[in-house]
Amino acid sequence: MDKQVWQAALPRLALAACLFPCVVLAADPELSIVIKDHLFVPAEIKVPAGKKVKLLVENQDATAEEFESHGLNREKVIPTRSKAVIFIGPLAPGKYPFFGDFHQNTARGVVIAE
Repeated sequence: MDKQVWQAALPRLALAACLFPCVVLAADPELSIVIKDHLFVPAEIKVPAGKKVKLLVENQDATAEEFESHGLNREKVIPTRSKAVIFIGPLAPGKYPFFGDFHQNTARGVVIAE
């Protein structure tokens, strides 16, 4: 690379190096939920209000389950022994129930935005 080109690029590279840690810190918060024995574990999830959140849902059961929430406006089928990502928010402070559509009697939970 020519010396003049390198010298011209150096300030941009320095700026990019300074900004990189900010990009890493700005990532969406992540929380994990496990579906086991037709239950959501944990059944209560606390998230920061006003922020987008990434839910990692792992279905450990031998049957599929559907994560569904009218308040969160989300529904997603998680096949047998697989994982899924569900983005929620940003949410106003409050409680947002969710349930497993295929096992509504047992698979229940709530997201609490604070």
